[in-house]
Amino acid sequence: MNKWKQQLSNGLKIMEMDIPSIQQTQLLDYLTLLQKWNKKTNLTAIRDPEIMVSRQLLDSLSIQPYLNKKQICDIGAGAGLPGIPLAIINPEKTFTLIDSNQKKTRFMLQAKLSLQLDNVTVISQRVEDLKMAFDIVTCRAFASLSYIIKNSQQLLKKDGFFLCMKGQNPLEEIALLDNTKWQIKTQQIQVPNENAQRHLVILRNAF
Repeated sequence: MNKWKQQLSNGLKIMEMDIPSIQQTQLLDYLTLLQKWNKKTNLTAIRDPEIMVSRQLLDSLSIQPYLNKKQICDIGAGAGLPGIPLAIINPEKTFTLIDSNQKKTRFMLQAKLSLQLDNVTVISQRVEDLKMAFDIVTCRAFASLSYIIKNSQQLLKKDGFFLCMKGQNPLEEIALLDNTKWQIKTQQIQVPNENAQRHLVILRNAF
């Protein structure tokens, strides 16, 4: 835990993020809970404690500068990434975490209760079956951009937008999109202590 605390503190400084110590403690408590559950239930492939802070916490927090609205939905949320870390540092915003895998939604519910995250709602359902609308829809390594648009665009308010977290720049996926319907912007993201490429694709209605 002490090593994680130092890794998180150093990473936040590099990212120029000033997060209160109580929220940093919550982030580490979440990571501890995730590690505990992951020993019994396959929630995430990341099991090496040396990279969990960078790969799970700092990576999730890297899209914080783009959260300029209040109602946020995280689709294919899995173990709650990026939704739960973002909910911890944004208590004034609401986060709806959606996943069809019940063992993963059970974990997210436990994290919500353990961390007392009143701004989090967990839903165990397929995204295409939902009839709700949000300001921002996030996803992290969830599916192709075409799949995300086809099955999740009904979740966006008229002036809402997608924040799709990817590894390498998904040029082939972007080429398949209809740029008469969508404004597409790709931003490279820097995550401390992470050598692999990180990109954020921002999709907005073009009309």
